[in-house]
Amino acid sequence: MSAFPAFRRAATASTRRIPHFVRNEHRASLAAFATAASELSKQPTPREPPNFPCVEAHAARESKLQSINGKSGVKLTNESTSEDPSASGPEPPYARPNPSSYQTFSSKKPLPLVYYPESPLPQYDIAYETWGKLNSSKSNAILLHTGLSASSHAASTEANPAPGWWEKFIGPGKAIDTDQHFVICTNVLGGCYGSTGPSSKDPLDSNQAAYATRFPVLSIFDMVRAQFTLLDHLGIDKLYASVGCSMGGMQSLAAGWLHPERVRKVVSISGTARSSPSAIAMRFAQRSVLMADPNWKNGFYYDGLPPHTGMKLARQIATITYRSGPEWDQRFGRRFRDSPSQQPASGPRIPALCPDFLIETYLDHQGEQFCLKYDANSLIYVSKAMDLFDMTHSALTSLNLVSGDAQTPDLTATGSLHLTPPPPHLPDLAAGLVPLVNTPVLILGVQSDILFPADQQRECAAALKLAGNTQVVYYELGGVWGHDTFLLDVANVGGAIRGFLS
Repeated sequence: MSAFPAFRRAATASTRRIPHFVRNEHRASLAAFATAASELSKQPTPREPPNFPCVEAHAARESKLQSINGKSGVKLTNESTSEDPSASGPEPPYARPNPSSYQTFSSKKPLPLVYYPESPLPQYDIAYETWGKLNSSKSNAILLHTGLSASSHAASTEANPAPGWWEKFIGPGKAIDTDQHFVICTNVLGGCYGSTGPSSKDPLDSNQAAYATRFPVLSIFDMVRAQFTLLDHLGIDKLYASVGCSMGGMQSLAAGWLHPERVRKVVSISGTARSSPSAIAMRFAQRSVLMADPNWKNGFYYDGLPPHTGMKLARQIATITYRSGPEWDQRFGRRFRDSPSQQPASGPRIPALCPDFLIETYLDHQGEQFCLKYDANSLIYVSKAMDLFDMTHSALTSLNLVSGDAQTPDLTATGSLHLTPPPPHLPDLAAGLVPLVNTPVLILGVQSDILFPADQQRECAAALKLAGNTQVVYYELGGVWGHDTFLLDVANVGGAIRGFLS
């Protein structure tokens, strides 16, 4: 006799309550599964290896580049063959400039460099474009600073009617009103769109070879000093405003800091006064995959193939930092690309190992269309300059940009700065920003920005106030476009700029 008769009776009663048709269906399912398994065990067939169109596209690009490399008059370019999902959402325009569409200022006077005080840049070019008209007193000039990979082509011109990266922000009646202001935008020193950078010829090389990685490591301050030599050339003693976004936000702060007597107003959008460890890590990852490309050759690739694979992967990483998860949820969700030719007539969809989700095709396209558009060494050098940017007094002292003596503001004065808790480096940053104490400054942050999170702009505004600046305006914007908000949100970004400049 069982030791648990009550349990057995309950179990039996419970079994009897299961409807007979449920038990029959369960038995039928098990039987069908057993039959299918039996058939499969009788007829084992190896699966065909999958196709890898993403690998084939890479091989095709490599072959094409090899076939045209070195041919006279043929420039390495890439027309993306990857699926373009960009139409599913807004994207900023990035027209590639050509020498006929920008002006070039050439300086034969050596440029002092922060990290090489005994070895200045012997000569350099600065590419620039302008909009509007400089007034007779030369008091209406606005210097516009770009992000990492942008060119001087911020808006269309007669020489280049293609839309610029800030097309909707610059022009008659727009946020930066060219009926009122004379706007100057440069390609940054270290770039590859007309200004001197690693791809430029080294004037000290007997064979006139490119600098490559013999080019000096730059600072944001070096870039700004080069811009001010252009202003000297144009006879502009004082700017109406210095305006910049992303890396340009760093440059804009540096411009007001280096030359407070020459800058009337400063606008810093989605920038920072001190590069954070998280942003440094993201840019380091980009440089790492780029430098791991065998074609990089320690930077000396100009007589061969560029590191296009590394550039593509670096751009994919960068793109992740430029937008936001909420936007991609709305825009792509978990949807797959259409691939009917690779799918069975019935049954579940077979996943692919190449880009398959729409978000994967988006990243693939972004990397593909960028990989030959920008110089790899410029990406390395300019991104490194961003990482090195730090306006704390201690950092500026270590670079011999200021003396070691400074009055450190008292943290007890931060109660109204909306920083809880205030970061430990805030007094040091405030001490570093003292030269901006009399300059009106507009700081814009974006809540969905993961590359330059809004707490960095709050911190910058708080440090300026702690330093004694009573003319700081801070706005924090919502929206889902992440870091790219400064390129896309004309109403809010443009409105804030318009109000501040007027």
